[in-house]
Amino acid sequence: MLTSHFDVVVVGGGFFGCCLAARLAEKSKRVLVLEREPRLLLRASYVNQARLHRGYHYPRSYRTAVRSQQNFALFANEFRDSIVSNFRKLYCIAARNSKVGQRYFEDFCKRMGAPMRPAPAAVRKLFSPHLIRAVYEVEEYAFDCDRLRNLLAARLADLEVDVRTSTPVKRVTPRREAVLIEYEGGEATASWLFNCTYSGLNYIDGIRRPPNADLKHEIAEIALIEPPDELRGLGITVMDGPFFSVMPFPARGLHSLTHVRYTPHLSWVDHQEPDKDPSAVLSSYAKRSSFPFMIRDAARYLPALRRARHVESLFEIKTVLARTELDDSRPILFDRDAQCPRIISVLGGKIDNIYDIFDFVDENVELD
Repeated sequence: MLTSHFDVVVVGGGFFGCCLAARLAEKSKRVLVLEREPRLLLRASYVNQARLHRGYHYPRSYRTAVRSQQNFALFANEFRDSIVSNFRKLYCIAARNSKVGQRYFEDFCKRMGAPMRPAPAAVRKLFSPHLIRAVYEVEEYAFDCDRLRNLLAARLADLEVDVRTSTPVKRVTPRREAVLIEYEGGEATASWLFNCTYSGLNYIDGIRRPPNADLKHEIAEIALIEPPDELRGLGITVMDGPFFSVMPFPARGLHSLTHVRYTPHLSWVDHQEPDKDPSAVLSSYAKRSSFPFMIRDAARYLPALRRARHVESLFEIKTVLARTELDDSRPILFDRDAQCPRIISVLGGKIDNIYDIFDFVDENVELD
């Protein structure tokens, strides 16, 4: 078997893996991306709310909110052809059981410098006055994952990055000056290896489990719906306790519905159950939809949702650092293997985290 050598191998062809590969290809000669799925950006990069965060979502983690605000403009400029902004975005404060009050949310937006104004009366009438205390119109966008995939694929091709899909990695073996990567159909060596496999971060044979990567996994359901006409041009998020969102899902021309109580189906922390491979759990899961429970509860706050039509539900593994559960923050993980510093594991919490990852790479990785 012939062994090719690369300056960088990136394992994982999701959004973070592809962006990181393109960034590194601008500085090095040969970059290889290995993705086990038949296409790029097919898993968690696709199955999500398709929300481009601007910070509104994180009133309990000001640092995360500010970074989202800063990165929003960068993403909207760099990937503007994938951005969808032809809808009105509303954030609502629940009258009961909300962890964030009306005044706090207003002050939070002002401190952050994020556009926000009270929604007009015609919009407020859509909501139950007994359950919704305040409705704000904000500036937040969605992204079309299919367009994003096309943009990144073209960029990788222009940079002559070797992209191999349907190519799972079997084993990684650290060596003194390089890393050996054995994959389906071949093997390669690399000066640097970046593990960007998201929920699979701790499940590649030969890569040490990062000590700071105490990961929580959950099977998450994204319900895709056809909204009634009066909701078609809206994106809606109700905060922050009885939390649900109805967001445009541009890749399908539908809306997504997620609910804090019913979107998570099953969860576990990987250090407590280290043999529970997230992909294997998802493959064997029955995937019975919780849509009836989602819509029943959400329609109490937004009665027009009762006329929404459920098209289908998408299921995927959502992975976060376990320590972020209390404040809902979304920091990145950038872990350099202590035994083999040329192996780096990367986990981003949301799509605009990519610019934080670029900062880490520029400061900590010197390519040969």
